[in-house]
Amino acid sequence: MLSNIGNSLLFLNIFFGFLIIHYSINFLKNSNTTIPKKIYHLSLLQSTSILICFCTLVAAFLVSDFSLITVYQNSHTLKPIFYKISGTWGNHEGSLLLWAIILTIFSFLFLIFNKNHPKNFRLHTLIIQNLLILGFLFFILFNSNPFSVINPIPKEGLGLNPILQDPALAIHPPLLYVGFVGSSIYFSAAMASMITNYSDSLFAKSIKSWVVISWTFQTLGILVGSIWAYYELGWGGFWFWDPVENASLLPWFAMTALLHSLIVLEKRNILYFWTIILCLLTFILSVTGTFLVRSGILNSVHTFANDPSRGIYILIFLSLMIIASIYFLFSRYKPTNNYLNSNSKETFVLINNWFMMFYLITVLLGTLYPIFTDALFNSKISVGPPFYNSVIIPVVTVFLILMAVGPQVKWIKNKFTNIKSYLLIILAALLINFLIFYFFKSYSITSNLIIISSLFLIISSIKDIFKKTNHFPRVISHLSFGFLIFFIGLNHNFSIEKDFNLKLGEKKQIDNFQFFLQDLELTKYPNYQAVKGKIKISNLITSEERTLKPEIRIYDNPQTLTYEASIRTNFLKDYYLTMSNIDRSEYYNIKFQEKPLMIWIWISVISLSLGGFLSLFRYAKYN
Repeated sequence: MLSNIGNSLLFLNIFFGFLIIHYSINFLKNSNTTIPKKIYHLSLLQSTSILICFCTLVAAFLVSDFSLITVYQNSHTLKPIFYKISGTWGNHEGSLLLWAIILTIFSFLFLIFNKNHPKNFRLHTLIIQNLLILGFLFFILFNSNPFSVINPIPKEGLGLNPILQDPALAIHPPLLYVGFVGSSIYFSAAMASMITNYSDSLFAKSIKSWVVISWTFQTLGILVGSIWAYYELGWGGFWFWDPVENASLLPWFAMTALLHSLIVLEKRNILYFWTIILCLLTFILSVTGTFLVRSGILNSVHTFANDPSRGIYILIFLSLMIIASIYFLFSRYKPTNNYLNSNSKETFVLINNWFMMFYLITVLLGTLYPIFTDALFNSKISVGPPFYNSVIIPVVTVFLILMAVGPQVKWIKNKFTNIKSYLLIILAALLINFLIFYFFKSYSITSNLIIISSLFLIISSIKDIFKKTNHFPRVISHLSFGFLIFFIGLNHNFSIEKDFNLKLGEKKQIDNFQFFLQDLELTKYPNYQAVKGKIKISNLITSEERTLKPEIRIYDNPQTLTYEASIRTNFLKDYYLTMSNIDRSEYYNIKFQEKPLMIWIWISVISLSLGGFLSLFRYAKYN
């Protein structure tokens, strides 16, 4: 029953997509400057029907309809309702349906909220967006159908992967998808812009809010994923440069460069082709990330699928997008003689873009290089944090300084009259850096450079708050980014990690800490059983005491063992502790970490996203 409803709605969506394309092409020939209501009605029906289709899949998970293969493979009657719902998109088929929803809704919203822009531009955007929608709907229907049935019908499901049974990972995919799938609308708009020659500052205004929306949600999605990795994977970090983590970061670099290019295009009517390239690149990178995650060529806890046929479809789809993008780009490219003064705001924006491209290329090479070496030479290698840290960190120091200086520079031509102010800020940053490393007794040249440059950006941004011409959203975002790098630097330098074995009732002193395994308790939950440790941690210098309760969880459906961290957080530091059993032994392996200022890393990213949300209020009036 639900399978028939879902498949019927998928076919209906394909029908609506063809109708929208057909009528849009016909109305392009019409001299009328307004878009007929028929297009609006079809787009509304398309959005409504895909939402109902998704709700049908949610209903199948809620009632445990194991006649659907997707429900059978990713749910169980004993799972809590929350994880039954999140299981809808916690798999390949359901997540692709979520892709289609976001593609469709952004198409409808662009049509509704961009009424002040030319008819031809909007209709071409709608046509291209619906070609993308159709591409994904055909993929879903014939290769990754969430409504495929299984016979005979199983009495019970296999259950959801336990590491996905977490509130953070339940909301992580929707946030991230709004980010990088949302970039489809300005991919379509960029193609439409080249086709219709709609290339002035009004084009920048037509997509600016959509770029801000996708950038903001992408930032929040990355944040939630990092928080999940921090407490769920048990290694105590928030970024491991995992290939799938990188797949979400790559479009973020392009989005960030695009946001800055739009400012120049809107203000000076230059950097048009920079803007177009970044619009196209952002969505291409999003689809590239989808290919990496779903093709089976990556080995990661985040990957969705191992079916090569799915990867081939996405690769063909991606190749067609790239070919079409390159064709239109080269056919419409016109060399411009826009002179950029080396000391102007637009030059600093261009430099910012090159920095973002450097980060993007570095991460892309680090992600793809192991894949190529494996394919070409059958040699498995890994590219991890040492590579990224050694390449990116030295460049970040210069980038932070330019982030502080760039907003102060004037358009067209600037005269530096505030050198004395910059010198005072540098002196303040040097003094604070000296005090930090003097009192906390840790030193490295790289760490000093990172902290000094981040302090330079922080102090400059705080100074900007009191200016009458203050662009508050920009100040908030730059200030937050400065704090983010500052707190990451301090966290990296002053974290403490201890790894040791302990048995029940035993006390162990390591440096300034004493650890006491007081108790072990077996607790049964509806979804799993847990062996809970009760470990008392005493700081022998400060007399501070904390009791942490790490868990070893035993899941039945599917049968899995996980190690859950116990974390005690305050505004200064986190106590982070995991416990794992040692086979045929009374000892437990304990991994303890003291992580300074962790909560401020999360707050910094939330504040960074807040700058994006505040920008929407400034840009909405232009659509």
